[in-house]
Amino acid sequence: MTSEVPLDRSRRETFREAILNRRMLICVFTGFTSGLPLYVLFQLVPGWLRVEGVGLKEIGFFALVQFPYTWKFLWSPVMDRFTLPFLGHRRGWMLVTQLALLIGIGAMGWTKPDLSIWVVAYLAAAVAFLSASQDIVLDAYRRELLPDVELGLGNSIHVQAYRFSGLVPGALGFILADHFDWHVVFAIIAMFMIVGIVLTLVIDEAIAEPTPPKTMRDAVIEPFREFIGRSGLAPALLVLSFLFLYKLGDNMATALQSPFFIDVGFTLTQIGAISKTAGLIAANIGAVVGGLIMVKLSINRALWMFGFVQVVSILGFALLAAVGANPWLLGGVVAFEYLGVGLGAAALVAFMARTTNPAFAATQLALFTAFASVPRVFANAVTGIIVERVGWTNFFLLCTVLAIPGMLLLFKVAPWGPDESDS
Repeated sequence: MTSEVPLDRSRRETFREAILNRRMLICVFTGFTSGLPLYVLFQLVPGWLRVEGVGLKEIGFFALVQFPYTWKFLWSPVMDRFTLPFLGHRRGWMLVTQLALLIGIGAMGWTKPDLSIWVVAYLAAAVAFLSASQDIVLDAYRRELLPDVELGLGNSIHVQAYRFSGLVPGALGFILADHFDWHVVFAIIAMFMIVGIVLTLVIDEAIAEPTPPKTMRDAVIEPFREFIGRSGLAPALLVLSFLFLYKLGDNMATALQSPFFIDVGFTLTQIGAISKTAGLIAANIGAVVGGLIMVKLSINRALWMFGFVQVVSILGFALLAAVGANPWLLGGVVAFEYLGVGLGAAALVAFMARTTNPAFAATQLALFTAFASVPRVFANAVTGIIVERVGWTNFFLLCTVLAIPGMLLLFKVAPWGPDESDS
C-alpha cells in the first residue's frame, strides 16, 4: 500500500508536466502557421473560384495544384542535409518558407480567375510547394522537441491549432469578401503568416547541436533503409497503406466544403460567421479532449475512438445536403466535423510521430505525411465530377463507405490496447 502512493503521485506529476510546459505552447503556433496556407488552398481558393463562376469540375481538378504535399519526401533530404547560414538547422528553413508564403498568398488576390485561371493555378502550386516545405521542417522540429510521453498531447494541440487556423481563410476570409475586393482579402489573410515568422525568431533550436547527415546519399537512403529494416518490407507497406486510407473518406468529404455550402444556399457571411463560431468551440474542445485521451489512454485506442467519430461526422454533411440551408444545422455539422475529423487527424499525426526515428525525422515524417495527403490531392481532383453525377447527398454517403477500409487496417497496425511503448 505504501509503495502505491509515490507511484500515483509520480504519474500525476508526469501528467501535469506533459500539459503545462513551453513545448505545448510552441505546438500551438507550429500548428497555426502550418495549417494557414493549406486552408487558403483548401477553403478560400475554391470558394473564391466558385463565386467567380468557375465550375465544380474545374475546382475539383484544382486540387492537383497541391501535389507538392504528396511528393515532399523527394526534397526533404535537402532540408535535412543542409543548414542555411542563419538561425540554425531548422529555424533558417522555417523563416525562408514563411516569408515566401506571406508574399505568395498575398499575390494570389491580384489575379482574375475568369481571365487567367492558369496564373491562379501556378500561384496556387507555388504556395503548395512552399507550404509543404514549411511542413517538412516544422514536423521535424516538433519531433525533435517533444519527448515520447508528450507526442500524443503535443500533436493533438498542433493539429487542433492547425485546424483552428482554417477559420482565418475559411471564416474571416469569406466575411471580408462580402465587404472588400478579393486582393484585399488575400492580403489580410497573408499577414497572418507573421505569427509563424515571430515564432521562428523567438524560439531556440530543439537540438542544441544537431548532427545532420554527412552526405546527400546518407540523407536520402538511410531514412528509408531504417524504416523498412525496422520490421520488414510487408509491415512497412501495411503502415503506408493505413496512412493512405485512414482519412480517405473525410478528406474527400471536405474537399469541396466551401462550394458545397454555397450550393446549399448559404451566404458568404453565414459561412464565415457560423463556421467561425462553431469551429472555434469545437477546436478548443478537441484540443483538450483529444490530447488528454492520448495522454491518459494510448495512441492506439485514440485511433480507434477518433476514427469512429470522424466516420460518423461525414454523415452530417449528407444530412445538411438533404435538409438545405439551415444555419443551426450548419453550425452543428461544422462543429462535429472540426471535432471528429480534427481528433482523427491528431491521433494519426501522433501515430506518425511515434513511428518515426528522431534521427531521420524530416525525411520519414515527410514520407508518412505525404502518403496521408495523397487522397486529399489526387482523389479530391475527381470529387467535382462525382458530385455532378450523383449529387451531394450520395457523394457524402460514398465518402462514408470509403472511410471504412482504413478503420479495418487498425486491427493490424494499431490493435486496441496500450501502445507498445506503454507495455
